[in-house]
Amino acid sequence: MKVFLAGVIQGTLQEPAIRCQSWREPLREALRRQLPEADLYCQLSRHPDGITYELPEIVRTLAEGNRLAGECDLLVAWLPEASMGTAIEMYEASRHGAVVLTVSSLCASWVVRAYSDRIFPDLATLEDFLASAKLRELLESKSRGKPSER
Repeated sequence: MKVFLAGVIQGTLQEPAIRCQSWREPLREALRRQLPEADLYCQLSRHPDGITYELPEIVRTLAEGNRLAGECDLLVAWLPEASMGTAIEMYEASRHGAVVLTVSSLCASWVVRAYSDRIFPDLATLEDFLASAKLRELLESKSRGKPSER
């Protein structure tokens, strides 16, 4: 199973800087505990110096991330604030049939609502879902083309 870890890197910052990424390791650990067979992809791990890239490399990196989001089985998004990159990744994953799980309080956001199969208020609630049979049921249901129950 291919799992894409998506979430705020720069977010709404106007300068070339990276938001605090302390959420990544706890989320990785939760995914490893509950889905040990998963092949986990993280754009920031793959491109830790991405904030320093110039335009040609930025375009290649975005295209690579978008392609991989479209190829995953499960995308887990961390959205404490708006993120244009994460929105595109969610869209690509959703339109290619992946399950999209989002941790966010942005429940009124059209992107979050339209492209998430489930929305969670925090990591603990997401981890409970990952540990239950509900994730496997959702993955199986979506792979058979059934609409997700939101």
